Amino acid sequence: MAGELNSTAENAALAPDPGAPQGCGPLRPSGDSPVPLRQSLFESVRAYGAMPRVELARHLGVSPASVTSVTTDLIAAGFLHEIAATPRDGETGRGRPPVALAVRPGAGHVVGVKFSTVGNSAVIHDFAGNPLAEISQGVGALVQSPEAICRQAAQLIDMALEKSGLERSDICAVGVGLPGYIDSDLGIVLWSPLTSDTNVPLCAMIRDHLGIPVVIENDTNILTLAELWFGDGRDVSNFAVITIEHGVGMGLVLNNRLYRGARGLGTELGHTKVQLDGALCRCGQRGCLEAYVADYALVREASTALNWHPDVASMSQVLEKLYDHAKGGNRAARSIFRRAGRYLAVGIGNVVNLFDPELILLSGERLRYDYLYADEVMAELNNVWIQVDRAAPRVEIHAWGDMIWARGAAALALSHATSDMLGAGAPVAAQ
Repeated sequence: MAGELNSTAENAALAPDPGAPQGCGPLRPSGDSPVPLRQSLFESVRAYGAMPRVELARHLGVSPASVTSVTTDLIAAGFLHEIAATPRDGETGRGRPPVALAVRPGAGHVVGVKFSTVGNSAVIHDFAGNPLAEISQGVGALVQSPEAICRQAAQLIDMALEKSGLERSDICAVGVGLPGYIDSDLGIVLWSPLTSDTNVPLCAMIRDHLGIPVVIENDTNILTLAELWFGDGRDVSNFAVITIEHGVGMGLVLNNRLYRGARGLGTELGHTKVQLDGALCRCGQRGCLEAYVADYALVREASTALNWHPDVASMSQVLEKLYDHAKGGNRAARSIFRRAGRYLAVGIGNVVNLFDPELILLSGERLRYDYLYADEVMAELNNVWIQVDRAAPRVEIHAWGDMIWARGAAALALSHATSDMLGAGAPVAAQ
């Protein structure tokens, strides 16, 4: 296990690149894109940060003439610009300076918003993927009306805009992530712990409130998008993100694309069954993985094994106390964490046996409790996943801060805005 955790027409006028663009977005294999060439070309440039035209042609498997034609249009429309390319080894400074293409950051801006039961956050990104401003705030009532969520979204976005010096009219799209069952295609919240209403057309409601295109997604999926756009998943075709917080979530990338399922309910790992007629889960069923690994499961075990009787408001304190007891040698406390860790190993093993990912990323606040991924727990994986004469999937621990969720929502918005502006049927309008 690895626990590491302004375009110019004159080449002579090109200033040296003040720091090569880092790039963002999935590094898809060449030719692996069903979208129009202009969108595929733009996304390749953004993913790699900067690319000369000849390398773009090679990467996309098209003729240099096609690349020249498309990039000319994208430069004229303000999506791309030319920068001075870093000379290759052995190249001299004679002749025309080497030129690469890069995304013009000001071509557009998006906002990513993350709602949760403990706090909300928002971040603004430019079209090259650079974060420009971020904001976070606590929450009042845990369960709110959809209208209140719309007002909170507007407040968060306006605060971030003020911090960045931008206006609402500068924003191309807003991505929103929240816990629950989300039909992203239809923009409907089927169920969420944030509101007592079900089947809420939240996407349309926030869009009408803001006057900006909006796309919504499940929070674990936006964390997965953050890994796909900004993290270790960028150059991995197949990987899974497993989160352990109040519940157990999972996001899955197959062939460089986020998998959602037919109803937007795919990869609900926390509600896969690990024990027939087992512990009661908050979903109302028994034997779910979440009922053995999530924070409320650990607190329930503590109240039984250690005769503690915490109230819901003190759950975090109880978990900290339980962890301190385990570190201090309390055998019952250690046993609670180890049992949860073994069930987690079963869940991870099932994911590997079903999807054979190259990489498993474990994330979430509860991974501060190292008993959940101790060496003996990870060794348990060898007993549950298929053994063949091939390298086992990597398992890594990522302790991201809260803002990474909002950045994943921004990636969702970037993807939506790019498709809207450069996809099939979209005019390449000047920005």
